[in-house]
Amino acid sequence: MHKILETLTGTDTLTDEVIAMDCLFAAKSAVRMTAAAITEATTYEVRTLLQKQLDDAIGIHEAISNYMKNNGWYHPYDVNQQIRHDLENAQTSLNS
Repeated sequence: MHKILETLTGTDTLTDEVIAMDCLFAAKSAVRMTAAAITEATTYEVRTLLQKQLDDAIGIHEAISNYMKNNGWYHPYDVNQQIRHDLENAQTSLNS
């Protein structure tokens, strides 16, 4: 029954890599949105609070990207390797 539920809900393809990539995208978004919010803040107190949140978001992004690099899932300094990895993942998805 467990396998049937995974297939029906689309979670049969969730892997640690997929979850980590989703977290990385969310962390990148948090950095962008918080930075944008800082530019719109009108008081020192709000800017200070948002700068702390931005520092935290950058730290989370760093932790996730390091986790992914250590597992061989993310190659930010080798574009060709990242493209190969992404193509392999795409082919795996198409074959399943």
